[in-house]
Amino acid sequence: MKKIIAILAVGLSMTACVSEDTNLDPNSAYTTVPGSLINYAEKELSDYVNTPSVNENNFRLTMQYWQETTYVNESNYDFTNRNVSNQIFSDNYTNVINNLVKAKSIINAYSPTATEAANWQKNKKNQLAIIDILQVYTYQMLVDTFGNIPYTQSSDILAFPLPAYDDAATIYADLITRINADIANLDDTASGFGSFDDGENYYNGNTAQWRKMANSLKLKLAIGIADSNPSLAQATATSAIAAGVMTSAADNCQLAYFPDSPNYNPLYENLAASGRNDYIAGKTLVDYMNTKNDPRISKYYTAVNGAYIGQTIGQGGEFGDFSNIGEFAYTATTPGIILNYTEVAFYVAEANARWNTAAAATAYNTAVTASILEWGGTSTEAATYLAANPYDAVNWKKSIGEQAWVAMFNQGMTSWNFWRRLDFPVLTAPATAIINAGGKVPVRMAYPVKEQQVNNSNWKAASTAIGGDLLTTKLFWDKF
Repeated sequence: MKKIIAILAVGLSMTACVSEDTNLDPNSAYTTVPGSLINYAEKELSDYVNTPSVNENNFRLTMQYWQETTYVNESNYDFTNRNVSNQIFSDNYTNVINNLVKAKSIINAYSPTATEAANWQKNKKNQLAIIDILQVYTYQMLVDTFGNIPYTQSSDILAFPLPAYDDAATIYADLITRINADIANLDDTASGFGSFDDGENYYNGNTAQWRKMANSLKLKLAIGIADSNPSLAQATATSAIAAGVMTSAADNCQLAYFPDSPNYNPLYENLAASGRNDYIAGKTLVDYMNTKNDPRISKYYTAVNGAYIGQTIGQGGEFGDFSNIGEFAYTATTPGIILNYTEVAFYVAEANARWNTAAAATAYNTAVTASILEWGGTSTEAATYLAANPYDAVNWKKSIGEQAWVAMFNQGMTSWNFWRRLDFPVLTAPATAIINAGGKVPVRMAYPVKEQQVNNSNWKAASTAIGGDLLTTKLFWDKF
């Protein structure tokens, strides 16, 4: 794997969505190899998904895994103080999507050498498919965060400096169409990224692995709309599973981080390299895991005098008085998860619970076992845990919802999706939460302030269409 380099010069400005005053960055390199753009986009995507920075990604706090020590704004759902949504748009539209758009344009314009010409069309299709899979992943994440978002106009900032927002349900359907096309275009007889670029860092261009990733992402899309469009969801999920999703940790889509800055894991950056003690264990999950004698608790948290102690959500606390976040977060080389086997196993479990009930209990056991093994546990520990926490077919949403919540400890936004869709575990907002939360745990992020300021007419239209730009406005797929 090539060394990751933070190529700050190659990022296009997503001026439409971050609402800056200029359309082009004069310092950007617009004539570069697509591999550099893809490398950069992949690292930026992984950094966003995995960071615990309160300026960008607060979902570990929202899901009550972590608690802040001193500055508890985000634990109380105050995301405007740091303009968090502005950063989410910038991270994903500017740093990820627009670099991928530029990479596509370079590939489409490329004239192969005589040596490359014979295989170029197949190689080109593989490259474009891999890039599009990354775009599909990013757009789904944005929809799941905000609802309606800029989509059809979001990849051409020159033509659409103030992009319109598309209907979220329509975007989901189109993402399924796109992922199907990407899967069809992947060809194992051709290379993915070859002689004229630097490649990519998740699977190093391995098309067989990218196909598993694409089918797994297709399953994720299907499960996302299971309550809002059950017929499309079932057909899509069944097709994805039959075609081959991730079946072991060897299939994980993740980024390998390195020991040194700027290429270490953003968890390490925020918890260790920063020299700050900003986070402690959240009481909600700690108490649940203590009650269940969960073997993963020693990996998730550190013990205090032989016990695991969490602080009440919304309140600060002394770093030394409570359990801290586990060693994995203080390790520079902990991989950055994009989509992994454990997550996919829970989607398979949910798909069976909904549409193939005879296989649901086995799929549930597989998913829970995958999580325990992922965190260094044993098959014996998994069997003991499952004996005490068996699948409940009568209340399958509780079984899968609670266990997915525990398993997605280091995947905060994914956990947020499971919780909003299945309504388990039962989470209570802190009494100190901001008034805009309406006494509830947020079910969406509000749109960026910059969109209100610069793209105001489109922001208003989108806000009206979804039922209000509020933390309490449910997304189209969050039916219950």
